[in-house]
Amino acid sequence: MRLKPFPLLLCLLSIPSLGVAAEKTVYGLNEYAKLAGIDLEVAAKLDTGAKTASLSARDIKRFKRNGESWVRFYLAIDTAHSHPIERPLARVSKIKRRADDYDPDEDKKYTARPVIALDICMGGALRSIEVNLTDRSTFQYPLLIGSEALKRFDALIDPSLKYAAGKPACAADAHTAE
Repeated sequence: MRLKPFPLLLCLLSIPSLGVAAEKTVYGLNEYAKLAGIDLEVAAKLDTGAKTASLSARDIKRFKRNGESWVRFYLAIDTAHSHPIERPLARVSKIKRRADDYDPDEDKKYTARPVIALDICMGGALRSIEVNLTDRSTFQYPLLIGSEALKRFDALIDPSLKYAAGKPACAADAHTAE
């Protein structure tokens, strides 16, 4: 039997990519995430179709502290989180409005959202990611983790799985940079 050179070459070229896939962590469509520094664990939706991460917040106010921009907000998760949270403002992002959120009289196709850096633990991985603040109380998951943050987690998403990484178990002194 004679082997065809093209399929054989294709198979040989794909071998290095198997090593890359083996280094990544498989997460499900939903995962538990611990918000380090806020001491809160929430269920998150992992969404490769979204670029950014979003955290459910209300009463979002920007202010200055020692000449730097900060943001004060309350978590819009449940009534147990009635204390304000203050974080430095990383930047302001422009988020494309959904079709049901678009007002033709305003002629704005984007909405501005404050963005903060937040340490998130999923499974055994602790990473610092940027999250924009918006009221997600009408959604099932208070935290949405988009593709930019998923890259920091070296994530592979299997949408047939839920909570594949288990409960967050990051060491208190784990490094967040990668």
